[in-house]
Amino acid sequence: MQEISNPVLPRKILVHKIDTFLSAIKAIGGSIITALFRVRRAAHCLASVAIACFALLPSLAVEQELALDFRLNERVIMIPAGPARESSLQTTVFRPNGPGPFPLLIINHGKEAGEPHAQARDRFIFMATAFVKRGYVVMVPMRQGFAASTGTYADHGCDMTANGYAQAADVLDVIAFARRQPWIDDDHMVVAGQSYGGLATIALGTARLDGVRGLINFAGGLRDDGNGCDWRSELVRAFGAYGQRNQIPSLWMYGINDSLFGPDLVLRMHDAFVRGGGRARLHQFGAFKRDAHGLLASRDGAKIWWRDTEHFLRDVGMPTAEIVAVGAPPALPKSNFARLDDIDAVPYLGENGRAAYREYLAKMTPRAFAVSPSGAWCWAEEGEDPDTRALATCASKSRQPCQLYSVDDYVVWPAKMAANGGANALGGNGPGGSP
Repeated sequence: MQEISNPVLPRKILVHKIDTFLSAIKAIGGSIITALFRVRRAAHCLASVAIACFALLPSLAVEQELALDFRLNERVIMIPAGPARESSLQTTVFRPNGPGPFPLLIINHGKEAGEPHAQARDRFIFMATAFVKRGYVVMVPMRQGFAASTGTYADHGCDMTANGYAQAADVLDVIAFARRQPWIDDDHMVVAGQSYGGLATIALGTARLDGVRGLINFAGGLRDDGNGCDWRSELVRAFGAYGQRNQIPSLWMYGINDSLFGPDLVLRMHDAFVRGGGRARLHQFGAFKRDAHGLLASRDGAKIWWRDTEHFLRDVGMPTAEIVAVGAPPALPKSNFARLDDIDAVPYLGENGRAAYREYLAKMTPRAFAVSPSGAWCWAEEGEDPDTRALATCASKSRQPCQLYSVDDYVVWPAKMAANGGANALGGNGPGGSP
């Protein structure tokens, strides 16, 4: 599929797309709130994650698709979308056991820099887990042009209002699909969005959607540094326009150290929305790790977002009590191979590798460090399953298998490996140590 890269679409096409969205709202009797984030000329990801590697092979594209989570009955479906249902949205579904009907949470994703089809399937596993525990079905749709969804990504350049409406149209199709499922309680639905998805969520709220009781905007917005775009003013204008047509109450959550949307801009956006007539409660929380924009992607994020989310859900008549037991994800056992900070004990590493492990020790958890007999190494920090990401990227850059040495704050390397010559470091440096 071809991405629309021209930041200024012909007016006829733009008006047609907005009219299509508004007509769809009228037909279904609903309302759309969406928050949108897009970055050009900068590689900002949905989550504040980091990965660093050393390779003995040329760089390769790595598909780091995570295994489906059996604890949450995770599956991936395709949902029809578009005016003639000509497109399909790759959608991750999490749900409790049983026939339902269950309340529904829809989570709208952000946009990474680059080609949308190259973006990985989003899962929001930490938020999904919290809601499945409370008896919800969770749907995470990839909008048109993203990941394995078909269709073309709609880009309206610096027109933030149009961008929000265009993305919200896909969310409306997901809601229509959900209403037809016997396992969904369509009188108890809530829609959330992060970054790009947050703008889309607030745009969604301009329609009256029966059963959609509330919207949650996590760091919603869109940044466009190209072609002289005054994206900050355009965001304020967009939220003001959405506020004038707002039909659904919303909760907004932004951190003071968000790398994209600072506190002053957030206040301007919220003020424009409320002055326009919108109903929104803003919670600006303190600094979260290195970048509050990655709150939802962090294992520790719920410590910040759940309290206000719980109050909001209660206010709009949504359930909040934990009623479903979800087991802890499998974890590698700690080993007695070496102390975590014993850099010389890490197998296979040369001088650069030991320097990288020293850097890894200063990273935030969750984190993981993988090594290979070839001398390749890789560490990953934050986000979903850094152990899987570290292993997958290390394996793509090594002729020999990779294995995890450390996860979080402990060593997982098996002690028996030392007896098998598993600690011959690249360049002959770094004894493997002993149990």
